[in-house]
Amino acid sequence: MTLTGNWSYPTAMKFGPGRIKELPEACAQAGIKKPLLVTDKGLAGLPVTAQALDILEAAGLGRAMFSEVDPNPNEKNLDAGVAAYKAGGHDGVIAFGGGSGLDLGKMVAFMAGQTRPIWDFEDVGDWWTRADSEAIAPIVAVPTTAGTGSEVGRASVITNSETHVKKIIFHPKVLPAVVICDPELTVGMPKFITAGTGLDAFAHCVEAFSSPHYHPMSQGIALEGMRLVIDNLPRAYADGTDIEARANMMSAAAMGATAFQKGLGAIHAMSHPIGAVFNTHHGTTNAVCMPAVLELNAPLIKDRFDLAASYLGIEGGFDGFRRFVQSFNDSLGIPRSLTELGVTEDRLEDMVAMALEDPSCGGNPVPLTTDNLRALFKAAL
Repeated sequence: MTLTGNWSYPTAMKFGPGRIKELPEACAQAGIKKPLLVTDKGLAGLPVTAQALDILEAAGLGRAMFSEVDPNPNEKNLDAGVAAYKAGGHDGVIAFGGGSGLDLGKMVAFMAGQTRPIWDFEDVGDWWTRADSEAIAPIVAVPTTAGTGSEVGRASVITNSETHVKKIIFHPKVLPAVVICDPELTVGMPKFITAGTGLDAFAHCVEAFSSPHYHPMSQGIALEGMRLVIDNLPRAYADGTDIEARANMMSAAAMGATAFQKGLGAIHAMSHPIGAVFNTHHGTTNAVCMPAVLELNAPLIKDRFDLAASYLGIEGGFDGFRRFVQSFNDSLGIPRSLTELGVTEDRLEDMVAMALEDPSCGGNPVPLTTDNLRALFKAAL
């Protein structure tokens, strides 16, 4: 099977090994002549980033980079990125990296032309219409992990550094104009990042599949995304150079983010405040929270997972799936509790309150309340 494709859903995507070489063409397609590459601190000095900058420079597009991006990016990172964008006279952004680099890069392109504060564009009702859509700079996205799927998302997660609350900022034009998915860029990921990001993609698919909202296209994408993770994440974890597994995981990541237009749920409602307060890795946190959330939602999702389990190669229907999730986590070195991630019970009520305000709440099959969220956090601790 060939691992190369040109896709137009959900946006223009250049998929396949070695396609980072087409970065200048992607910029031209997006109308970018002087890009700012936005990535995170960890990636800034790595060979994959140097390669991308070399490709840009050779094409006459400069080699400007902004990398002051924290693992959970905040408005201070954003302000610095917008300042660098304006100072350099840039006309577009290359969002490069994992979730943090992609999310912050998209927001730099979004906010560079706005006059209102970032929090005015939170994903609440029609707040996105407050933005000047004509002032949003074009974006090319290049993921270097296979998890968040932010490369095909119309939103970013930004942490408020004062309140430590994660906010989802949404606008339809934040969807990158062109995406380059090159699985070779993910080969150097260490095992724990491969596992955590891969399980983030899995959580997106599981929650989208569980969501009660009506979206049959997302339902189908979520099911196949789960299968790709189950079949390929153990391979990528065992052998980071397995390009076929890496490619399938990169597809699963984009599929998860496409599918969760149907909705997310309690896994993310819990994970966002945990990450904001304790700075935990998002995908790993999702994985730790998943068993408790599956138990809460069991009465309303059992039938659909009974049907899905056989397609996923899992015996025992929903109960078999639930057992599989814990063994899958264990096989990938995921801690069994939030306590092992450094989460403490003294902030429990704060996290419950933040989870109740998280937009993810609305996609959970069982309506989330203070009591059942408190029980979920305690079960995961």
